[in-house]
Amino acid sequence: MATFEMDFGQTHFGGCNLGHQARNRCLVKIANAVHRHPGDTLPHKLHAPKDYKAMVRLMNRPETTHAAVLAGHVERTQDLMRQAEGPVLILHDTTELDYSGLRSIDALGSIGGNLGRGYLCHNSLAYDLTQQRVLGLAHQILHRRKLVGRKEGAKRKRERQSRESRLWPNAVTAVGPAPAGRLWVHVADRGSDTFEHLAKHVHDGSAFVLRSLGRRKMQPGHAGLRKARTLRSYARSLPVQGQQPVVIGARGKQAKEEAAVGIAWGEVLVHPPHVRRGEYEKKPLALWLVVVREAHPPAGRKALEWILLTNVPVTTEAEAWERVRWYECRWVIEEYHKAQKTGCAIERLQFSSAEALQPMIALLSVVAVTLLNLRDASRDETTAQRPATEYVDERYVKVLSAWRYPGRKPKAMTVREFYLALARLGGHQNRKSDRPPGWVVLWRGWTDLQHMLDGAEAVGFEIRG
Repeated sequence: MATFEMDFGQTHFGGCNLGHQARNRCLVKIANAVHRHPGDTLPHKLHAPKDYKAMVRLMNRPETTHAAVLAGHVERTQDLMRQAEGPVLILHDTTELDYSGLRSIDALGSIGGNLGRGYLCHNSLAYDLTQQRVLGLAHQILHRRKLVGRKEGAKRKRERQSRESRLWPNAVTAVGPAPAGRLWVHVADRGSDTFEHLAKHVHDGSAFVLRSLGRRKMQPGHAGLRKARTLRSYARSLPVQGQQPVVIGARGKQAKEEAAVGIAWGEVLVHPPHVRRGEYEKKPLALWLVVVREAHPPAGRKALEWILLTNVPVTTEAEAWERVRWYECRWVIEEYHKAQKTGCAIERLQFSSAEALQPMIALLSVVAVTLLNLRDASRDETTAQRPATEYVDERYVKVLSAWRYPGRKPKAMTVREFYLALARLGGHQNRKSDRPPGWVVLWRGWTDLQHMLDGAEAVGFEIRG
């Protein structure tokens, strides 16, 4: 899959149906323009006044909804998921989109501890584990958080359609089942650890691995013959078998790092909570527990401990490590959220209605997918030395090569060379002691490269090979 397609708009939005061919063509044109200039505000993304006015008209059409704009990309993503030969991980997570400054929009929910207004954006990102690339968004939910009183009873809360805990099972339903002979694994963090979500996977037969809070009541084994205890206490009592490094996702300004951990696993029978807080059949779930534990953390950092639950059988150490590797890929969706916010400036949108805001969120969310594969490919030793033109339009490679190596004949750059040159264009020094380029410099470099290409094309200048 090319990272920057020759016709990005047609590739990802050509299958959308906005009720009229003219509107469909307009969406494709706007998507191409935004993809060329992803950063900053919409007036900066769409330099031509006619393009900006066309975007405003299109986003305010009743046919242009969040679901309609996202439909073509989601269909393409699911086609790629069905074609994948190995496991496809569906990475789920929720991030807050802050639109507190849009005072004219009433249909926004509470975020940031009720200090701001915006949406909870629940993303389901498809990731090809074998090829280590992002396939695209398998689904996205924009949720408006509603504040309710503390006295809301369990029955009323269980029946309320707007409760946030429904996001996880609703996303699983929307993605749908894997085709026969294919393995799709839903991966999620502790926020998804509700019995309703666990029961949804067991009922549907959809594979999952999630990180548990460890507070659940359970019994060792699937027979239910042993004494009940908490999941955390049982996990910590299991003897460690084998040790390997795992990747810890980035937090704040800290880069990803590796931690040496031990592993243990076992069968568990997870009990439903005493008070029924979701919609599920109130009976125990036969699952598998995998726990990874760091014995000697570095100074200043808390020891790593992952208590993972899965419905994919774990009978050997190799299978246990495989489940850990699945969960280890969850950091990719955290990087995706950075691309949404930092790279595409998705929180800087200025609209006067939710009906216009939501479809543009969908469009920018697709744009945010595009740099993930290029960056990952540049860091993977198996793909870093491949020609950059396998991921990037040849015109971009030639322009960037001419800037990076002035006075020389434009060279055929590798993926890593292109990536580092792009980062340098954005302000990264490329020194060995520097951390890998972050989203700010990457998108700054990409925007500058777009301007350089626009200028070359405007004067009819041809970059000759």
